[in-house]
Amino acid sequence: MVKKVFCSLAIACIAGAAAAQIPSGAPLRDGVPTLAPILEKVTPAVVNIAVLQASPEEQNPMLRDPFFRRFFGMPGQSEPQIAAGSGVIVDAKNGYVLTNAHVVKDAREVLITLKDNRRLPAKLVGADPGTDIAVVRVEPRSLVDVRFGDSDALQVGDFVIAIGNPFGIGQTAPSGIVSALGRSGLSKEGYEHFIQTDASINPGNSGGALINLKGELVGINTAIIGPSGGNVGIGFAVPVVIAYAVMDQLIRFGEVKRGRLGISMTDVVGGGDGATIADVQADSPASKAGLRKGDVVTGFNGRPVRGPAELRARLGVVPVGDTVELQVQRGGEKRTLKAQIGPIESGGSGGESVQELAGAVLQEVSRSGLPGRNRAVLVTAVKPESPAFRHGLRAGDLIVGVNARRVTSVKELTAALRTRGNVQLNVLRGDNVFSIPVS
Repeated sequence: MVKKVFCSLAIACIAGAAAAQIPSGAPLRDGVPTLAPILEKVTPAVVNIAVLQASPEEQNPMLRDPFFRRFFGMPGQSEPQIAAGSGVIVDAKNGYVLTNAHVVKDAREVLITLKDNRRLPAKLVGADPGTDIAVVRVEPRSLVDVRFGDSDALQVGDFVIAIGNPFGIGQTAPSGIVSALGRSGLSKEGYEHFIQTDASINPGNSGGALINLKGELVGINTAIIGPSGGNVGIGFAVPVVIAYAVMDQLIRFGEVKRGRLGISMTDVVGGGDGATIADVQADSPASKAGLRKGDVVTGFNGRPVRGPAELRARLGVVPVGDTVELQVQRGGEKRTLKAQIGPIESGGSGGESVQELAGAVLQEVSRSGLPGRNRAVLVTAVKPESPAFRHGLRAGDLIVGVNARRVTSVKELTAALRTRGNVQLNVLRGDNVFSIPVS
């Protein structure tokens, strides 16, 4: 028994040593490799974020009703709730801090704590649930920021450090490697192109910094996969190229003004990098730019495209009116095409509602380029914090199916929603098709 325990401990120690291995070329102190000089420069830019959220009765109109509370024997008032996460100072001059949208969700007050223990009130500039990126701002008083790196230059096997405040115990800096690139399919919004890392990311690390060995910011830590939310070596970060584009729009507009190119995409047949154009909508920006069905997009604004998920994520943070440059392979010919991102079409403010998607206003529309019959159900409006909003529906979404079966009218949608078992809406948002569970 003692021997078995000793062997288990030995294996655990070996595994731990492997995870914390110092790369060759790291700084030396007294002849010994160390990451301390890198962290000394970067950690003052990583902050703890405390968020005071509204209490349940403040969020629910029924619970705000004193008669309702007395009738059901509920307490007079519950305490506001406090959530915590991390953030990264990226602009010391103007006081801008990057974090996750889910960290500051429903925030009534936001307070950041610097490494030197100063506490500063922060104001929410804007949040984008689609990419899980948010920006808050503090008064710029003797702040230290971190330099932006190039997340596109990352390769699997590169060493990275995940800095944050897990479990509220204080700042930590576990190291590891980039385990994979271009991960997607983790959220209902679908604007995903995650960096996967085995550097330990735990609850409270959300919004913290993923840095390379140059001390540059390459990602914003956002999610983990593990039992009960614990770390098992599978963590995800939003690439800084996406986070920066979102931050730029949040600062300029207070929101991300998404548009559409007018394409649907699939993987390249036989494997390989790039995104194959499966369809081009008539009279869309893609059609006007000369894109055709069967084209393989290999580059976007001078950057290589690994797959359709990456191209969707890149397109999802380009503002309406901006021009993008696409490198395209058509047969044996290479082309460079330019397209101006157009607005997501709206069908007006009219429509009807269904019980299963309470809070959403729906309208039948006709759109060329859709699979099967060119009709679908447009979401013309969604009431904030309604069941439809919490499911993830947004104004401008086009519902094209339920459980992968086409729906072309509100009547068909209603019938499909009333089927037994799990129900998933198939939604087209801009150029992105994804599923939203509603049961």
